[in-house]
Formats: sequence, C-alpha cells, structure tokens
Amino acid sequence: MKALIIGGGGREHALAWKLCRDDPTLELIAAPGNPGIAKFARCVPIGVDKLKDLVNLAEEELVDLTIVGPESPLDAGIVNLFQTHGLPIFGPTREAARIETSKRFAKDLMAKAGIPTARASQHSDAKEAKAALANFGSPVVIKASGLASGKGVIVAQSVAEAERAIDAMLSDRVFGAAGREILIEEFMEGEELSLFAITDGQQALPLLAAQDHKRLLEGDRGPNTGGMGAYAPTSAGTTELTSRVMSEIVRPTLTAMRDVSSTFKGLLYVGLMVTDEGPKVVEFNCRFGDPETQTLMPLMNSSLLELIAAVAGGGSLSRARYPDWNSLYSVTTVIAAAGYPDKPRTGDVIQLPPPEDGVTVFHAGTTHDPATGNLVTASGRVLSITATASTLLEAAELSRSHAERVSLAGKQLRRDIAWRELNRGARVT
Repeated sequence: MKALIIGGGGREHALAWKLCRDDPTLELIAAPGNPGIAKFARCVPIGVDKLKDLVNLAEEELVDLTIVGPESPLDAGIVNLFQTHGLPIFGPTREAARIETSKRFAKDLMAKAGIPTARASQHSDAKEAKAALANFGSPVVIKASGLASGKGVIVAQSVAEAERAIDAMLSDRVFGAAGREILIEEFMEGEELSLFAITDGQQALPLLAAQDHKRLLEGDRGPNTGGMGAYAPTSAGTTELTSRVMSEIVRPTLTAMRDVSSTFKGLLYVGLMVTDEGPKVVEFNCRFGDPETQTLMPLMNSSLLELIAAVAGGGSLSRARYPDWNSLYSVTTVIAAAGYPDKPRTGDVIQLPPPEDGVTVFHAGTTHDPATGNLVTASGRVLSITATASTLLEAAELSRSHAERVSLAGKQLRRDIAWRELNRGARVT
C-alpha cells in the first residue's frame, strides 16, 4: 500500500510513526512533512494549502490512501476535491468540517439535537456582545467562531476582562477573519477531556480518552495555546463515561450532521467538560488532535491503518472491532519556541539528546537550515517528547527529563504535565 499524509506537524509525525508500525511494508509520502517524518517517509515540499498540487501528487504517485492532518485544508475543501477525482481520502468534507471551522454552526447543531453543551450567544457587533455579558456573569468564556489554531478562547474572570476580549476580537481583529464573529459562553465547572472517535458517518469507534494541557504555564496559567502536553489513560475517562459520551454526544451528533446533509466521515474530536451534571461538549474538532495524538499512538496495539483505510475507501466500520490498547501510561511534553504563542522565534538551533528507551521524539516545528544543515525551529510548537512507562509517575518524569535535555535557546515547556492525575494518586506508583 502507498499512503500520503498531508501536514508537517507533531500530529502527522505520530500518525506516520503509527501507520508504519501497523504495516512495515507501507510506502509513505508526506506533504510537506518534517525532518522527523523524513526518517521513514518521502517528504515532498507541497504546502497543505496547495490543493490542486496535492491532487496531482496523489494521482501521479497512484496513492491508495490520503490522510489529512490539519484543519485548514479540510476547511478549504480538500476532501471534496479528492472525491471528485476518485481518490480515497480520510477526513470530512468542507461542509462536515464546519463542526470545527464554525463554532456557531456547531452550537446551533447541538442546540437543535439536544446535545449537552454550555449556553451561548453569537455576536458580530462589539456593543451588542458587551450588553449580552449581563446574561452570563463571571467567569465567562469568549471564543472566536472561526479557526484560530487553538488560541481563540479567552476565559475572562471579570466583566472588564470580557469586554477587553470582545474588543480584541471584534474591533482589533487579533484573530483575523476567525474573530469576525464570536461566541459568549457560560463557564463550565469540571475537568476537561479529549475523546476521539473514528466514524464512517454511521458507526463510530472511540479511542482512549486523554487530557490536554492548553495553558502555556504550569498550574494552568497564562494564555491558551494549541496544547503544551497531554497524558493517557485518565481515571476520569472511564469506560462508563466513554459509553455515555458515545450515546449522548457522538451518535446524536452524527445523526444531526446527516440531517443537515453534511455526513461526517473521518475523525471526530470531542472536547469534553466532565461536570457534576455529566459530560458536556466544549468544542468539536474535525481531525486528530495535537498533542493528544502523540500521546495515544504509542498506546495503541491494534491497527489504526485498517480503520482509516476502511473509512477512506467508502467502506463501513460495522464489522470493525474496538481498538486494543496496551497497559502502559503515556505522557507528552511539548517544547515550544521562544515567544510562543504570540510571536514564536524561528531559526534557533535544536540539539537533541541521545535516544532513550521508552521515549519517542515527534517533530512539530522543525526544519533544516539550508546553509548549515542544522536542525532549527520553524514554528511555535517545536517538539513533542512522549514517554511510556508502567506508571504515570515514571512516564511523566521520563518525558520531562528528556525534554529538559533538549538544547534550544529560549525553549518553553511545562514540567507539570498530568498534574491532576498525579495529585489524585491513581495508580501512579
């Protein structure tokens, strides 16, 4: 089999790593890929926004399967284009991708389908949005409706802070087109979890629940990011909770998507808040999450490739078995560049420590300096250091210690990944 992965981040590196383990004979191409992916795939310098070039590549290479990593080409309609050319591709159409690309669409869909989520209102006028704050109290959540690379969410602790967030999004356009419309949401108390489900539009198979760490600084302080680390499994992500999410959220969502002629096929990412009233949706994404994918792939014993190929080829998951997982713990520490998330610095030299048992280094924002050949930073999140071990404490310490040995000027990392679980003391020793 020959497969094409579109993207060049840590998520795509983890997917490539897993697929090549599922089938060691797999011939893998990545566009554009990165230096980590290049160790076991052929990287082609085509950007994720070059849809026609990607179609041409898939046709010329006679690929059997294409997997889309990031959300931007899904929003641009890459799946629609591949389908018109008869090319098997894993991911939702542009219409179905609206579940992530338009938070307003997602909220309206959930409201009509009775899917549990936070109460919200939508606004494109700053004055009207500020007036609506009286209906929510504090703290309150302000969200850009469009794609903002995981950074378009502000949890305002006061009305004044909420008003500043509204002005920043609607008046100052700090998130560009993504912030032309915003949502004001009630603040939900509870614990956040990420649950992925692979779906053919009818059936869905859940993966293992993970917990992401979105704030930049330890103790969940600082600005939101695309994710500074993750771990799995979690004691909060029980079998009972997963079953409830599938019955109360995932399956009704898939039905609602079919009802609006936007059948969702691919990977549905459900960002959850586990409240006293039960699980509620924080957000949906239309693709594998980052860094949760880096955390989950080393734990998955069964074949991801078989499930993806079945969906991409227009087949059914009706006879597919639930994924099988090993008994280890996995912790991912993200190393970010100086200046991330606002103005990440690029071009800084990266030096990796020697390989270590139980540790996998996934490249995210790296490239080679053409003048020196050095490995250097290319974007905000640079590396994902994933460690697996028989206890969570061991995995967390191994991930952190390896990340600390990475040489990078101005590097940023959190040293408290999995802190909630470790504080609970659940099977960590």
